[in-house]
Amino acid sequence: MATALKNLSDYSLQSSIDVSSKTFAIVVAEWNAEVTEKLYEGAYQTLLKEGAKPENIVRKNVPGSFELSLGAQWMAARNDVDAVICIGCVIQGDTKHFDFICEAVAHGITNVGLKYSKPVIFGVLTPNTLEQALDRAGGKHGNKGDEAAITAIKMLQF
Repeated sequence: MATALKNLSDYSLQSSIDVSSKTFAIVVAEWNAEVTEKLYEGAYQTLLKEGAKPENIVRKNVPGSFELSLGAQWMAARNDVDAVICIGCVIQGDTKHFDFICEAVAHGITNVGLKYSKPVIFGVLTPNTLEQALDRAGGKHGNKGDEAAITAIKMLQF
């Protein structure tokens, strides 16, 4: 796996942007909360570390990863939101449900960013097992939430 070669929490940020005036929306899927709460915390703490103000970080929950696209669209439509971070986790199961959900979420999140010309970040894990998810939610491979927050900041530099 790609993350076996890179820690998701390692990043180099040579930012030319002051994020203290930027508003970030973090849309969090409630499904697989054991994982998504850790991803959210990683994203939130990384934004703070890089200078975002707590009052400029808006959290919205959606039931599951499939609903991230619509939640992201609602947040991206707001004029006061500069970037949206989508946090979710879809774990491979025994049915094709996994494939359909992951494809729909990836396309949906991409389309929202294109529609609103704003960074809409895919912070969604698609592991085979819960153990792999936890390894990427603050475990041995770092935290995908950290990576998602840094991606949002980097994209705001355009």
